[in-house]
Amino acid sequence: MSLFQYDFMIRALIGALVIGLTAPALGIYLVQRRMSLIGDGIGHVALTGVGVGLLLNRSPVVMAVIVAAVAAVAIELIRERGRTSGDVALAMLFYGGIAGGVMLVGLSGSRSNANLMAYLFGSLTTTSPQDLVVIVVLAVVVLVTMITLRPALFAISHDEEYARVSGLPVRALNLLLAVTTAVTVTIAMRAVGLLLISALMVVPVATAQLFTRGFLGTMLSAMGLGLLASGSGVWLAGTANTALGATIVILAIGLFLVVAVGVALRRALGRRRAVPGSAHQLEPCDVVLGTAPRTAPDTSDPAADPAPDPVADPVADPAAPRKGGASADGARPVGILRKG
Repeated sequence: MSLFQYDFMIRALIGALVIGLTAPALGIYLVQRRMSLIGDGIGHVALTGVGVGLLLNRSPVVMAVIVAAVAAVAIELIRERGRTSGDVALAMLFYGGIAGGVMLVGLSGSRSNANLMAYLFGSLTTTSPQDLVVIVVLAVVVLVTMITLRPALFAISHDEEYARVSGLPVRALNLLLAVTTAVTVTIAMRAVGLLLISALMVVPVATAQLFTRGFLGTMLSAMGLGLLASGSGVWLAGTANTALGATIVILAIGLFLVVAVGVALRRALGRRRAVPGSAHQLEPCDVVLGTAPRTAPDTSDPAADPAPDPVADPVADPAAPRKGGASADGARPVGILRKG
């Protein structure tokens, strides 16, 4: 507990817990939309905002938020236009973003290498009180938005066409999700770095999906796992003197592996405890038809053997049952035996 007698460690812990709670709350929508790696791409573009802030002697966090939000809106509009050309445009945007960021950071001053490493891989222990206030305020805004608009955001993440038919403002919600993604990436870059933020948004969600059912349960479990990985990562990084962002991501992946192994073992034990031979006792059909010997029709009653119905007894299928109940080979159904 002696680690947290320092103010910078307390700020690091608060920032990590806030980000660990917010990133999975947003990441679950990205996973549902199969856009798990968009955080990585926006992180590349946010580096350009960091370079602009350092070059103009402005707040790198604020400039990164602005640049990343503009890039996220552009990405969403490109995604709506097409697929093939959109992929090329997104790749150019991502690579141009990280290249421009590296160039601008290099032009900003003599300590460019240290600044670049801090934003690429995280340096939460160097966060000032003003930066912490910005991180907490933006994280609370994102978290409240994700929870309040959960039904609408789930609808557009699951099926955009159904959401559009239902009357939801799909484009506005998509743009909102893109902007909140940019904000989350930007505020998390001081904790885990721009190159690792996608892991904190995706890995807790993937872990929660292994043992939960339902969207709300998965969301709450992912947020709890994000808190656990972030808090434990701060303590372990301070104790072992390791990089904070990398430690948090390694712990998150470790939790995924532990849960995956536990779920696999549970399923294996469940199969071994199953009663042998129970599978062949299950009937393939819901009903079983029995047959009885053929009986001669009563010719004294003209209604006993009516004329064949061309619909019920087509000529092209001699094996089809006749209207009176007898089949072509003389057998007729005598009852229905239900399962059990």
